[in-house]
Amino acid sequence: MLQNQLAKGNNGLIKTKYLTFGIDADSIRAAKPRLERIETDLLNNFKRLGVVAEPLDGRARLSQLHGVFHMDEQVPFSFSWDWLAPSGLSTKDFIAPTSFEFRTGRQFRMGKKYGAVSFVQILAPELNDRMLADFLDMESSLIVSLHVQSLDQVKAIKTVKRKITDLDRAKIEEQKKAVRAGYDMDIIPSDLATYGNEAKKLLQDLQSRNERMFLVTFLVLNTADTARQLGNNVFQASSIAQKYNCQLARLDFQQEEGLMSCLPLGQNQVEIQRGLTTSSTAIFIPFTTQELFQNGKEALYYGINALSNNLIMVDRKKLKNPNGLILGTPGSGKSFSAKREIANCFLLTTDDIIVCDPESEYAPLVERLHGQVIKISPTSGDYINPMDLNLDYSDDESPLSLKSDFILSLCELIVGGKEGLQPVQKTIIDRCVRLVYHDYLNDPRPENMPVLEDLYNLLLTQEEKEAQYIATALEIYVSGSLNVFNHRTNVNIDNRIVCYDIKELGKQLKKIGMLVVQDQVWNRVTINRAAHKSTRYYIDEMHLLLKEDQTAAYTIEIWKRFRKWGGIPTGITQNIKDLLASREIENIFENSDFVYMLNQASGDRQILARQLGISPHQLSYVTHSGEGEGLLFYGNIILPFIDRFPKDTELYRIMTTKLQELKEGKLS
Repeated sequence: MLQNQLAKGNNGLIKTKYLTFGIDADSIRAAKPRLERIETDLLNNFKRLGVVAEPLDGRARLSQLHGVFHMDEQVPFSFSWDWLAPSGLSTKDFIAPTSFEFRTGRQFRMGKKYGAVSFVQILAPELNDRMLADFLDMESSLIVSLHVQSLDQVKAIKTVKRKITDLDRAKIEEQKKAVRAGYDMDIIPSDLATYGNEAKKLLQDLQSRNERMFLVTFLVLNTADTARQLGNNVFQASSIAQKYNCQLARLDFQQEEGLMSCLPLGQNQVEIQRGLTTSSTAIFIPFTTQELFQNGKEALYYGINALSNNLIMVDRKKLKNPNGLILGTPGSGKSFSAKREIANCFLLTTDDIIVCDPESEYAPLVERLHGQVIKISPTSGDYINPMDLNLDYSDDESPLSLKSDFILSLCELIVGGKEGLQPVQKTIIDRCVRLVYHDYLNDPRPENMPVLEDLYNLLLTQEEKEAQYIATALEIYVSGSLNVFNHRTNVNIDNRIVCYDIKELGKQLKKIGMLVVQDQVWNRVTINRAAHKSTRYYIDEMHLLLKEDQTAAYTIEIWKRFRKWGGIPTGITQNIKDLLASREIENIFENSDFVYMLNQASGDRQILARQLGISPHQLSYVTHSGEGEGLLFYGNIILPFIDRFPKDTELYRIMTTKLQELKEGKLS
């Protein structure tokens, strides 16, 4: 499936962008601090743009030049500064190709490669930012070089004023000719009128619109394995230039100067320049589309970049905070996206995967991956003991204290009203928790693990009337109709992929079920932490957890602390308003560097635009979008994506939740 998706993209083309900057100075000593200051400014500005940039040292620059001179050749670059003195060689000897040939004047040979340098004549009055993108999308090795030199503002204004004076003089001469010939003096050549207006507009831009003047040289170096192929490549580049009202002209008898000017050395040997303002020059900034493609072993597939058609492959573990959210309206593909990530993660990583499934959607996939589906319901034979204690719970905290904290949350959910548990009640529960684990801590065997009934019996033996009140509230969960959590664990909770299916728990038990599942997740995370293993936790219908203070507080704790313990939680929810109704949600948004946003309802779109800083154009990708289309937030990067998962695959049939497709699958 991934190979088919890869074929739709750029077929493995790699685009590398280099920025070389230089200054005029009397000596290296004077230039160095100024260059370093410019470098710092540039890196900071790139950071603000959301572009990752890194400076190149001397060896890296030589490696890049070696790559240009040995284009498409499998020649490794070997070099060390220590080799220069003993060998008597210069740096050029380590990067030069086997031969150069500049015989014809219209093309050259460099090793086995043919090349031709052309310059772009910018004739168009207005430029389009797609021109550079189209050049870079050519499926042949090429180098596009832009030499940009800023002009002194006062000098630029004087030059333009001088040009306007020349045009006015020419205009007067034409008017005199018209009068002598008996024509209307307002009839002047159209070129003269156009240039006059353009020059005045340019002067206004320079004087009042904070524009600067630049001299730009735009060069294109095409390469090929044969002279014929080179001709085709140059013709294709020429067609692109014509499409944007520009012209590609060969540098006849200047091929050597052109090649040297195309190297990232910041040296321009071609004296063909075009004056452009800041706005026009900015059109050529080569960051037209952002890509998200990481080569790591654990990079997972998240769809295709809607702008460039390239694969989006990322590893959430490389984020500062790998916590994530999958947001979207019903039918937009939330659960499918989560399942796709789960399947991908299962195949590519060694991480453990836990799913909290309130809608019974994940069982087919988990079963197919030989995972453990735990169906928690009053009629099921699968049991989870909320009293399970993991003695490896934490290095810095007592396992018993943390378990006491969980049981307090559980009792608060069962007993506490609007005000929650009273201080006396909390003291009694904490005392009983410490007593109930006495036998297990002395002899930690599975049969000594207490159940909820042991806590209930201990509460009955306490003298305070509050203890009787708590015990009475617990009774329905111990010996009444909701006693599903009053059993020892009888399922394999150590399987690599575990799905807790809590669909049939009903309203009364669902919140308790979710809290118990989260405690099981904490247990797994702490065990895996010691083994240096990651744990991925998927919470479907997450807004249900945030409705109750106890489960909300527990969820926030996961979002704040999971990262340090090697946990990667992912919340899946359809209703942003419900999600944002919790005052704790700010913590979840602030601690999530990964957001997979599918189609959004109109009210939710505005909320998210404010919360995540989405521009109106980016918002259009989650407005009335189809299933599997939306925006991906990865750290500071925001990318529109499309995920058209092939429907003729077995994996799709396992993951889909559409009733019609499930019915058709059963029929076939």
